[in-house]
Amino acid sequence: MTPLSLQGFTAPVWFSLLGVAALLLVGYLIVQRRRRKHIMRFTNLDLLEKVAPRRQGWPRHVPAALLILALVLLSVGLAGPTAEAKVPRNRATVMLAIDVSLSMKATDVSPNRLQAAQVSAKSFAEGLTPGVNLGLVSFAGSATVLVAPTTDRATVSQAIDSLKLAQATATGEAIAASIAAIESFGKILSGPEGPPPARIVLMTDGKQTVGRSAFEAAKEAGKLKMPISTISFGTERGEIEIEGDSQPVPVDDDSMKEIAQLSGGEFYKAASAEQLQKVYDTLGEQIGYETKRTDASRPWVVLGTLVAIGAAGTALLIGQRLP
Repeated sequence: MTPLSLQGFTAPVWFSLLGVAALLLVGYLIVQRRRRKHIMRFTNLDLLEKVAPRRQGWPRHVPAALLILALVLLSVGLAGPTAEAKVPRNRATVMLAIDVSLSMKATDVSPNRLQAAQVSAKSFAEGLTPGVNLGLVSFAGSATVLVAPTTDRATVSQAIDSLKLAQATATGEAIAASIAAIESFGKILSGPEGPPPARIVLMTDGKQTVGRSAFEAAKEAGKLKMPISTISFGTERGEIEIEGDSQPVPVDDDSMKEIAQLSGGEFYKAASAEQLQKVYDTLGEQIGYETKRTDASRPWVVLGTLVAIGAAGTALLIGQRLP
């Protein structure tokens, strides 16, 4: 059996009031027992019926029971119970890196990979909590920081709409550009606790073809505590036409998994627009909110107060006096 833990309470000393509740219960039972003995000693029962008030049976115990219950509830409330709750982050930096290589015009995802990615990326940007600073990097043969980290979601959405396809895939350059943007912004926003927590969201559909090693860049991101959430978008059946020839453009899941692992992040697979939206929704929850222990005493105090009022009310109703 797991032992009782008081770690979820901010002031467990108030649990000492439970001892008072226990003493009241014991005292009440003793008084009732003595009263019964006194009644049994009265041999003239007919006279007792005339001089003693009529007893109400078990309802007469209700006020005392409610009073003790109220004391228990108030003791728990005063002990400061806490509960885990999701609260919006008030500071965080996220760089969204989107692949715009020619393979993104494949139509295995309707209407094509790029347009589907734009819709989901805009939804992700607009759904992030206000305290998160979001930036945007596009990459093909090189990487470009289109938007530095900002809380202005309209600017990010407009930049996503303006994405254009280009040749090659420089995944490593995209990670490096994201790291540089986060570091520059962190110097501006850094406070007593240091720079805000940061993350890179990398969405691509193919293998790196040019530029610095994505794996080395991922290791650097891991050392800087910038985990990369990689999204492998598309299917194994993707094809594009180049100068009249059909070229297969399958997704590269293995590379995306390794990049995520090296950086301390997570890998996500999205083979359709719907799956991509679910991935972004999941990331939005993870990035925009954090789990904290918050005060949960209010319900206990409110319930304890109501029960105490109930105890007073039933005492006046049943015995014409307060308990």
